[in-house]
Amino acid sequence: MNARLSGTDARADFRHVESWLFDLDNTLYRADNGIFAQIEGRMTEYVMAALGLPRAEALARQKELYRAHGTTLNGMMALYGTDPEDYLRFVHDIDLSGLAPEAELEAALARLPGRRFVFTNGCRRHATRILNRLGLAHLFDAIWDIRTIGFTPKPARCAYERVVAAGAITARSAAMFDDISRNLVPARAMGMTTVWLDCGWAPPGPDAAADPDHVTADLTQFLHSIRTSHDA
Repeated sequence: MNARLSGTDARADFRHVESWLFDLDNTLYRADNGIFAQIEGRMTEYVMAALGLPRAEALARQKELYRAHGTTLNGMMALYGTDPEDYLRFVHDIDLSGLAPEAELEAALARLPGRRFVFTNGCRRHATRILNRLGLAHLFDAIWDIRTIGFTPKPARCAYERVVAAGAITARSAAMFDDISRNLVPARAMGMTTVWLDCGWAPPGPDAAADPDHVTADLTQFLHSIRTSHDA
């Protein structure tokens, strides 16, 4: 059942969870800090250069590719033979000076029992840079990026099957956190407990009929509020 909880509600029961899967962009950092806006701008620039389009047309094409293929990269690879490494280097070459260590989030993550993972449609280098800037890198056991999932992005079911296999995870003892609700649909179908970080925006394209187990607007407060196996 969908439960919209405040950060002070201590009754969200996560005592069964042993593996914690977190999306990266707009999940482990605030969606309003401009980081992902930089990435989107770089995506548009890449499409402009690769396809020889003016900015407005490149932006529209980028959104079309996202809607049809799950990520702009996946569409560029499928339709134009784009080198994924070239694309990833370009779009993640961004300024992270606006990010700083998040002591409260670090404490909230550190209290979680078991293993913690990043599961992103981006690349490992980008994730590592973000985690280092936030002071969180030491808390995660692994980063599963677009390469781990064979360049088939969330929300494709096979992407989740790959990470479950990579981490030897039992889905029913796992929790997944994502800012895009449709990315939680396959996770919930596999038996994971799902948490949608409602940051006030939605990506282009249809939203699946998502029914996450929990919804929060504040990841740090939510993680501090839940019951885990460490609690009496």
